[in-house]
Amino acid sequence: MRLDKFLKVARLAKRRTEAKDALVAGRVFKDGRALKPGYDVKVGDVLEIHYLRKTLTVRVCGVPERVLPRTVASELYEILDERKEDPVEWL
Repeated sequence: MRLDKFLKVARLAKRRTEAKDALVAGRVFKDGRALKPGYDVKVGDVLEIHYLRKTLTVRVCGVPERVLPRTVASELYEILDERKEDPVEWL
């Protein structure tokens, strides 16, 4: 499954276009390298996702074949680390 679609199905992004924009902007990393929207997600991948005010590190636990109900989406990944970022620190 494409990474932009996985982020949407796993509910790590609200919309697929939002996920694609984040990937094009270089805000999703694997092993220190920015990923592209067409990256093929595999079980065991560790992804670092930079949101506006937090950074989330997740391990992919499952890759669905189709869109799943909301209750199953949280089973697709495991949160390894979550860091809140204060915008004041950016100045």
